Amino acid sequence: MLDNVIGWAKKLTEAGVAVIALAVVVQIIFGGDAAFLPGDVTGSLINIISELGSANLVGLVAAGLIYKIFTR
Repeated sequence: MLDNVIGWAKKLTEAGVAVIALAVVVQIIFGGDAAFLPGDVTGSLINIISELGSANLVGLVAAGLIYKIFTR
């Protein structure tokens, strides 16, 4: 039972990362006014990265944890 839940969580995470990557590529190709994207995906990613960078050591630890989660 718990293995099924963990498997679903991993699959959902992989799907989410794939959707975000696709949205970034689409926004780079078509620009910020792509009608089928709900907002500024690349701008949001840049904001998250800059916030992590301004947090110094805490941001570095958070970035490491995020990397560890996505590379499992």
